[in-house]
Amino acid sequence: MKIDRTDKAILELLQRDATLSVGQVAEKVNISKTACWRRMQQLEKQGVIEKRVALLNAEQVGLPLTVYISVCTNQHNAGWAQNFQRVTQNIPEILEVHRMSGDLDYMIKAVVSDMKGYDRLYKKLIDADLSDVSASFVMEEMKHTTELPLDQL
Repeated sequence: MKIDRTDKAILELLQRDATLSVGQVAEKVNISKTACWRRMQQLEKQGVIEKRVALLNAEQVGLPLTVYISVCTNQHNAGWAQNFQRVTQNIPEILEVHRMSGDLDYMIKAVVSDMKGYDRLYKKLIDADLSDVSASFVMEEMKHTTELPLDQL
């Protein structure tokens, strides 16, 4: 898919505020509402825009502690990987799971209420038959954004 300057401007606006109406976006990028609506529909259809969501403040909803969990396993087979994925998918505090290169196998990002909350999460996570688990807790968030850079487009 070719993304032109207008599409890029639409994407930048929607990344900052997905509540903008089609009319507001159209006005800001200087095109008609109809043309803007068509472009936005095409960006969604092609999967460039995956979904539009409300981003919540974790602390305000009782989940002030972010934890990054490093996982190593000695089982590198499809059955174990499927079970690990099933276990992690069923723990709502887990926000992200990534299979990694290098010394660790998986990196998990989760949010919890406190250390007891992490302990409850850990007890659910070990159902995946892990060999080595290490947790690091966020002490200070220095940058957080969901906006992807679009300079390469």
